[in-house]
Amino acid sequence: MISKRQELLLKLIVEDYIKNARPVGSKALCNVMKCSSATIRSEMNSLEEIGLLEKTHISSGRVPSEKGYRYYVDNIMEPKKLNGEDMLKLQTIVDNKSLIVNDIILKSMEIISELTHYTTIVLGKQSSENLVQKIEVVPIDENNIVAIVVTDKGHVEHKNIYIPGHVEVVEIKQTVDLINKLIIGTSINNVSEVLEYQVKPIIGKYVKQHEILYNAFYNAFSDFANESIKVNGTKNILMQPEFNNADKIREIISKFEDKDIVESIKEEDNGINIYIGSENNFDDDVTIIKTKYIVNGEEGTIALIGPKRMEYDRVVTLLNYIKENIDGK
Repeated sequence: MISKRQELLLKLIVEDYIKNARPVGSKALCNVMKCSSATIRSEMNSLEEIGLLEKTHISSGRVPSEKGYRYYVDNIMEPKKLNGEDMLKLQTIVDNKSLIVNDIILKSMEIISELTHYTTIVLGKQSSENLVQKIEVVPIDENNIVAIVVTDKGHVEHKNIYIPGHVEVVEIKQTVDLINKLIIGTSINNVSEVLEYQVKPIIGKYVKQHEILYNAFYNAFSDFANESIKVNGTKNILMQPEFNNADKIREIISKFEDKDIVESIKEEDNGINIYIGSENNFDDDVTIIKTKYIVNGEEGTIALIGPKRMEYDRVVTLLNYIKENIDGK
């Protein structure tokens, strides 16, 4: 246990360092702490001895240690109230009746990445658990259609499909009818295989411009099967002062590009969970704040990745807002 004064000192140092990314010296805290610089230095030494603060080589000031951040998160931090601007931007998405829930999640996390300047990740459903129940298409113009896929669990996906050249609407309908006959009951993961081995050999008998249409639908379904991971704002984390080393930048980028590493971020526990530095499986120099969500009976994960010098109180509130507005929909 630490004293109330030490707790206040740790709070001030953590929050100052989060804001300014500079080691905090004793003189800067005299007025707030209402005590002398010598007293503050003594308390800093005590917090350093028990591993809650660290001294940097470039300054006599202190910075929070990983253990210090953990103490702050567990014992001091209080979730920050959403400010009006954040609330308005997120409400615009959450209350948009024309968006399906998955789009609400993706667009909300894009906004959170912009607001915080951290990287956001959405790990969606495992598409192998969804069987195709029906495909419909909606023509947009001469070269664009929207394909809508409905699964047996009531999940709806849509994809814009570009069709080069002029194709008759009747040919598009014939293609969709043929695909519907052959892939109903197939998992989304296996649709590309069915298209390749069952639809491709016979589509030429029914559709004149079969090659253009087959390729368009094949590419669309390949995307459906692979879209369980969405990463936004990769550049954001690299703009943080902690990551100005070229080797570290390459290391972080390679991890974001590794599907297995990103998938390991999946959250199994309920609530908003914080993994600081060595507590996460991604990188010792980052914090991951994440939560599990459930939509249409399917589980997913939303997460923010940033430096250990993260605005914990704000991020927890933002993630909690999204979770509360999507869980159980």
